[in-house]
Amino acid sequence: MKMVKAIIKPERFEFVKKALEEKGFAGMTISEVKGRGEQKGITLQYRGGLMTVDLLPKIQLEIVVRDTDVDNLVATITEAARTGKIGDGKIFIMPLEKSIRIRTGEMET
Repeated sequence: MKMVKAIIKPERFEFVKKALEEKGFAGMTISEVKGRGEQKGITLQYRGGLMTVDLLPKIQLEIVVRDTDVDNLVATITEAARTGKIGDGKIFIMPLEKSIRIRTGEMET
């Protein structure tokens, strides 16, 4: 099993969620996070002056899938989240030793 963590733009979340549901990936954990990458923030005009915001709001998705589903999941997220502009996000894939369903005690490895 793998844990796939994707950091995306908030405005792309609904597109990503819909695409994942259509492909059968319904279970996910969503967090609102702040971060910065290559874009190093943005400069806004506020009350006549320039203000730099270097930590931008992002959405973090965490999804656990079987090893065989990782490529399909990553392709789906990439397709739905991509705008072609800097700051589209990043996807991380990590091995997952096991998961345990609290209600039943069922274990998956």
